[in-house]
Amino acid sequence: MSGIVCAIRGGPASKPTIIRAITLAQETGQKILFLYIVNLDFLERTASSRTHTITKELQNMGEFILLTAQVQAQQQGVEADGVIREGNVSDEIIQLCQETQADYVILGNPKGEPETNAFTRERLNTFAQHIEEASGAKAILVEEDQT
Repeated sequence: MSGIVCAIRGGPASKPTIIRAITLAQETGQKILFLYIVNLDFLERTASSRTHTITKELQNMGEFILLTAQVQAQQQGVEADGVIREGNVSDEIIQLCQETQADYVILGNPKGEPETNAFTRERLNTFAQHIEEASGAKAILVEEDQT
């Protein structure tokens, strides 16, 4: 299977990423696999029952986010599925791209205040290059205001 992996977080910041994936799928005739990753590494020292509860809630939210993206794609005539993974974001994107032999991986870069954005442009480019080299998929970066 080849196709397009589209990593999304949900919310308004994911809209341009979803739209770009749909546009690329229309251009190439490929299927989209929307990916939502639950990563709770920051809660390593928290009681396990609380971590389990939070993980479950984030997975439920992820299911809704993925379903919304799938419906949007299907309304545009594009075949799409969704998958939830738990773990390191980079590792999970690479693994899914390898498993599906994806041709493309769509990555968003929401614009925000510099102190609230996890990625500078340079870090995002490095991240995308790492994903490309490790997965074999061509990374496409989408800005929040790109559509």
